[in-house]
Amino acid sequence: MYPFYTAPRESKYSKNGSSDILKKPLTRVYPTQLSTQNLGKLKVSAATADLTPIENATVAIYAPNNQDTPIEQLTTDVSGQTAEIELPAPSVDYSLSPSAEQPYSEYTIRINASNFTPVQITNAEIFPNVTALQNATLIPTTPQAETASYVIPPHTLYGDYPPKIAEEEIKPTGETGEIVLSRVVIPEFVIVHDGPPTDTSAANHYVRFRDYIKNVASSEIYATWPEATIQANVLAILSFTLNRVFTEWYRNQGYNFTVTSSTAFDHKWIPGRNIYNNIGYTVDQMFTNYLSRPNVKQPILTQYCDGEKVQCPNWMTQWGSKQLGDQGRSAIEIIRHFYGNSMYINTAVEVSGVPASWPGSNLNIGATGNNVRMIQEQLNTISGKYIQIPKVAVDSNYGQSTADAVSAFQRIFDLPATGIVDYATWYKISAIYVAVSRIAEL
Repeated sequence: MYPFYTAPRESKYSKNGSSDILKKPLTRVYPTQLSTQNLGKLKVSAATADLTPIENATVAIYAPNNQDTPIEQLTTDVSGQTAEIELPAPSVDYSLSPSAEQPYSEYTIRINASNFTPVQITNAEIFPNVTALQNATLIPTTPQAETASYVIPPHTLYGDYPPKIAEEEIKPTGETGEIVLSRVVIPEFVIVHDGPPTDTSAANHYVRFRDYIKNVASSEIYATWPEATIQANVLAILSFTLNRVFTEWYRNQGYNFTVTSSTAFDHKWIPGRNIYNNIGYTVDQMFTNYLSRPNVKQPILTQYCDGEKVQCPNWMTQWGSKQLGDQGRSAIEIIRHFYGNSMYINTAVEVSGVPASWPGSNLNIGATGNNVRMIQEQLNTISGKYIQIPKVAVDSNYGQSTADAVSAFQRIFDLPATGIVDYATWYKISAIYVAVSRIAEL
């Protein structure tokens, strides 16, 4: 049995609001009493930079008040993944309305594997009734290597961060030079500057586009919220980010990155943080979507605020979007409530870094043709590293063996195991295939 624990965290941000570090101490609440009825789930994955799974990595999970004795010890399987475990978490009520109580529990995760540099994640956030996914990239060890350590700051809805500096939602080309792109393209990667734009000491991170969106959404909304609310917020994050990509906003100001991690300028992105399975799946379903207005080519810069600590007329508020989701409003109804009825959902026609775009319909048992053959070939390549995926005959016929291979892939990569290649599965297979076959530079 482990007692409830509180601990203060102290830090501050500069008076000009140029940093996203906290400006006041917070009371951190760690519910770790196993008899609690509020439980969240956690699954840890360990892989190399090219997504080769790391088998037999040891994963130890610690309560913050006891860094010496783990409360759970796990081992990764041939797919580099641990079993899904349950961990105590606070009442779900804390995340369903603004509250002074911390709505998630925090744990330290330590990952060790032979011949790899250890990884430690401090303050991984566990919500009740949601599965947290902690993905760790391990690098080969060297004699001088120290543990790769990530300390996760408070969630943006719980901590104090600089509010967004208002910008025009549509960028005149004269402000930034010439727009480079002729149409909206989903990038394979974005370069994230981990600080305000002018902070030359901040590191740049090369991040897969979908992973960036999943990280931001997990950092800026609660995974316990209604599905339509999560979809509306993901749409706003996608559109905002694609506006930065399309307009080359920072590059046209002389910077060498796509977007920053500062809430004053962009969205909060946190190196090493866990995401949530429902948010991840929403992004996989929607990552080519963005928000448009009539006769405007660029994605709309959809700014928002929390609506409690900060007010932002004519922008979406996160807590307001949650209330509308509770009322049964759809994602587009939530979007239009805040941004007006002229806003609509658009879809990018080009996705970078994939062998082929979505064919427009699901692939299921009985399907035939070149798209089936492509999926079979890609699954066989992926199964070279993820041996839980059975190899299939490359015969252009979608039979039960292909469906079984697809189901195995879906289980490994946190998709519903339907055995059907739907939109999300098509692009996830493509992304993993590109990574493991080294078609794209990582």
